[in-house]
Amino acid sequence: MLDIKSISKTFNAGTVNEKTALNGLSLHLDEGDFVTVIGGNGAGKSTMLNAVAGVWPVDEGVIEIGGVNVTRLPEHKRAKYLGRVFQDPMTGTAANMQIEENMALAARRGQFRGLKPGITRKEREFYKEKLAELGLGLESRMTSKVGLLSGGQRQALTLLMASLKKPKLLLLDEHTAALDPKTAAKVLEATDRIVGQDSLTTLMITHNMKDAIAHGNRLVMMYEGRIIYDVAGEEKKKLHVSDLLEKFEQVSGGKFANDRMMLA
Repeated sequence: MLDIKSISKTFNAGTVNEKTALNGLSLHLDEGDFVTVIGGNGAGKSTMLNAVAGVWPVDEGVIEIGGVNVTRLPEHKRAKYLGRVFQDPMTGTAANMQIEENMALAARRGQFRGLKPGITRKEREFYKEKLAELGLGLESRMTSKVGLLSGGQRQALTLLMASLKKPKLLLLDEHTAALDPKTAAKVLEATDRIVGQDSLTTLMITHNMKDAIAHGNRLVMMYEGRIIYDVAGEEKKKLHVSDLLEKFEQVSGGKFANDRMMLA
C-alpha cells in the first residue's frame, strides 16, 4: 500500500545551513499494516511524512501509494489517497463550522458539490452513529461549533474525519503529543478501534516509546534520515523501552538524546 524507495531530501543545499533530512530512506507497508515510527530530534520522521503527503518534493527516489507513483504529484492531487491528523488539535477542522458541517466536508471530499440541501437526514444519522463510537458525547452536540470543543475532542473528531473515506493511507503525525496523558490515551484507543475496523494502512509518528510498542503491528526507528531498526509481530510485542534505547546506542554509537521521549 506504501512503497518508499531510496528517497533523499536536503534542505538549503549548498549553504551553511545545509541539512540532509532523508538519506536514501526505503520503507514498504503492506495493506493493513499499522506502523509506529520513533526517533530522536532531527531523525527525519516528520520530513518522511511530509514527503509522502507531497508537502515538498524529494530530491531522489520514488514514492508509491496503492501502486500509483505519486513522486511528482503535488500535495492536492495526493490528498485523495491520504487521511492525515496533525500534532496541533487546531489543525484539520474548521473552528467556525458546526461538528456536522465538518463531518459533511470530510464525507464529501473529492465529490462534486451541487445545489442540493447541505446535510440530508440520512447523512445526519450516519454522522451521529460515527460520533457516538468515539464515546465523547459529540453525537448530542452536532450543531455546536468545533471551536468550542476541547483539544482532545477536536483531535478525536479530526481522526474520525480523516478516516471517514477509508483512505489508502492514514498519516498520524504525533497526533497525541499536545494532549494530556488521560486524553491522549482516549484518542489512541479511538485510533486503534478506527484503524482496526477498516484495516487502514497507517503510519503513526510518536514521541512516546511505550505507545510505539503498545500500538500497531510493526515499529521502525529512524536516525539521521534513515531507518535503523524495523521490528514486527511477536518480537515487537516483547519489546521494552530499554530494548529500544539499547538498539539506538548500538547503531548510533551514542546515547538517545531526546528528553521529551525519555520523559514520556
